Amino acid sequence: MQDQGRSTRKRTGGRLKNVRKRRKDELGRLPTETQVGEPRFRTVDVRGNGTKTRALATNVASVNQDGETVAAEIEDVVENDANPNYVRRNIITKGAVIETAEGTARVTSRPGQTGQVNAVLLD
Repeated sequence: MQDQGRSTRKRTGGRLKNVRKRRKDELGRLPTETQVGEPRFRTVDVRGNGTKTRALATNVASVNQDGETVAAEIEDVVENDANPNYVRRNIITKGAVIETAEGTARVTSRPGQTGQVNAVLLD
């Protein structure tokens, strides 16, 4: 969610003057809603000297079971506590339950921040 800054009005309705302009860290970005599909990525510059790789779409998940990690094809989004509409739109976020070739798994990574989907198989 983007920070919209403080109000331009006082509690009484009078105008507030700007003390300074917006700082770089006060600017926000819209959330990256990673979808199931042909892999697409975007690299974003972040504060400091770093970058983030955002996954715009992906169809591969690294699924972990009993210490072994396997790359599995993502078939569908089954459940997403972040937003019920994300299930219909096949959007993957951390905590989403996905159907893979290996079985049903819960996402443990943040694909919009790291660019990869890591998941743990559910029993």
